[in-house]
Amino acid sequence: MTQQINTTDHGNRQRTAIITGAARGIGAGVAKRLARDGLAVAVLDLREEDCAGTVAAITRDGGTAAAFAADVNDETAVGTAVSRIAAALGAPTVLVNNAGIGGPNAGVEETSTEQWDAVTGVSLRGAFFLTRAVAPFMIAAGWGRIVNMSSISALGDSGRVDYAAAKAGLIGFTKSLALRLGRHGVTANAIGPGFVVSEMTRIGAQRRGRSFDEHQRIVAETIPVGRVGQPEDIAHTASYLVSEGASFVSGQVIYVAGGPVD
Repeated sequence: MTQQINTTDHGNRQRTAIITGAARGIGAGVAKRLARDGLAVAVLDLREEDCAGTVAAITRDGGTAAAFAADVNDETAVGTAVSRIAAALGAPTVLVNNAGIGGPNAGVEETSTEQWDAVTGVSLRGAFFLTRAVAPFMIAAGWGRIVNMSSISALGDSGRVDYAAAKAGLIGFTKSLALRLGRHGVTANAIGPGFVVSEMTRIGAQRRGRSFDEHQRIVAETIPVGRVGQPEDIAHTASYLVSEGASFVSGQVIYVAGGPVD
């Protein structure tokens, strides 16, 4: 049963959410769920046309959504996109910083500067740009929800030092936001997914020379609940964190990984 949340602000208007990297995978799953919860959703990705499928699924289900394009690692592009979103859907008071990329498995000695900058730029710098652009709307409303998509890789990943550093940085960023913005009615939390079916994990299977089905089966055997994650698993957690019921939850990291993580 879909959780219903209060989506009205002080002016009794529908709340607006921005989800980055929402063309597919976890971002698309979160966008669809928040739309079902009653939020107007800005589906943001690198190319507007890539967002069409997510937007169509939401509107077909009776929700409100529109596609927007921006390179989250581009400060000017982010500012322009947020202004467009506010004009089209209303002041954004929910932000899910989901956009991220992963490079090939590489130890620190093999990671190029370009790869480091690209991976940390999208996940960490992008989250900073979006949050800085959206925070004034939340402060003005006296209410806001920020969810940053971290990863179990934040705990350490010898083969993806760039990705691990970016996702760990998001946790420190999240806790700092919670401390700074709590007085304004704004909460900030992070979700740390484990293995979730996505284009990124599909590519990971290819790099190991496995079919994606075989890769999922192998990974599932290492997960206590006996299965891999789906985008909907992450979306359920995001739905809770942006709800009124989570108003006393801030500065936390929730690992959604099918079992405990170290």
